[in-house]
Amino acid sequence: MTRTDVPSGAPDAPTGPSGPHGLRERAARHALLPLRIFLGVTFVYAGLDKLTDSAFLSATGGGSIGELMHGVRDTSAIPAMVDLALKAPVGFAVALAIGELLVGLGVLAGLLTRIASVGGALISLSLWLTVSWAVTPYYYGNDLIYLLAWTPLILAGAPLWSLDALIRGKRRATA
Repeated sequence: MTRTDVPSGAPDAPTGPSGPHGLRERAARHALLPLRIFLGVTFVYAGLDKLTDSAFLSATGGGSIGELMHGVRDTSAIPAMVDLALKAPVGFAVALAIGELLVGLGVLAGLLTRIASVGGALISLSLWLTVSWAVTPYYYGNDLIYLLAWTPLILAGAPLWSLDALIRGKRRATA
């Protein structure tokens, strides 16, 4: 049925490729899903990688968080932030890894997606201002790109295939 064939009293939406069930609308509804999956998997992996790397979870030595922080301290945008992390480098590394893991799991499950995305953006911001601040040209540093990639999820959340959507649906059903 085309728009001109719509009987009186029927819904006014056209059908076909640009209609309510068309490919464009489905693609638009699912547009954030690839980003959610990518960021979620990446942050889960990053958190697990840090938690299972004994060299990283050390205050000193090759590949340690302490060595990394000492190496970026003088080139970071906020050396005081690095100094703060250096007061307890292992505790900072564990907190960072657990934060990445929780952010990744939250975004993958679509649970408190906007809050998890803010957490991901803050982690990315802190890494950009410290670890990758001195990278030149700036577009070689991935932390800035991750920071910007969190923005759509902060704004839109996870409207489909998420625990957030399931919870919203149950609230509407009981209201």
